Amino acid sequence: MITYRKLTTEDLDTFISMRIHQLREEGAKEDIDLAPNLQDYYRRHMADGTFVSWLALDGDRIVGTSGMSFVEKPPYFGCPTGRIGLLSSMFTDPTYRRKGIAKELLSRVVEEARSYGCGTVQITASDMGVLLYTDYGFVKNGNFMQYKL
Repeated sequence: MITYRKLTTEDLDTFISMRIHQLREEGAKEDIDLAPNLQDYYRRHMADGTFVSWLALDGDRIVGTSGMSFVEKPPYFGCPTGRIGLLSSMFTDPTYRRKGIAKELLSRVVEEARSYGCGTVQITASDMGVLLYTDYGFVKNGNFMQYKL
């Protein structure tokens, strides 16, 4: 039976390992040790309430992850609060996929964003995730651009 609970700092090593696996699965080729930066990010943002994650567990084993970072921009018509949820770390162990776990995790972190006062949730979806997000009600925004520094 799959159970759900929030991420704690005790889970971070496993969570980070799964995050790195996810990035590799999505095609990341960079050869740097990202773990210390992720450890620093999650510790700081969990402590100040600007990052939350729900986990799916089979017994004691984490089989699915989610993440929501909260950022604030100047308010605009599409998001009058200026608060935005940035969805990340959506990953399900391959042997547990197609069982509704990702949808349940998504529902939980979207609710966290709503409670935080976010007016919108954004994600850069992997090819694998597009169907999950469109089924949930996400729509593509063709204006998204990025400039690498």
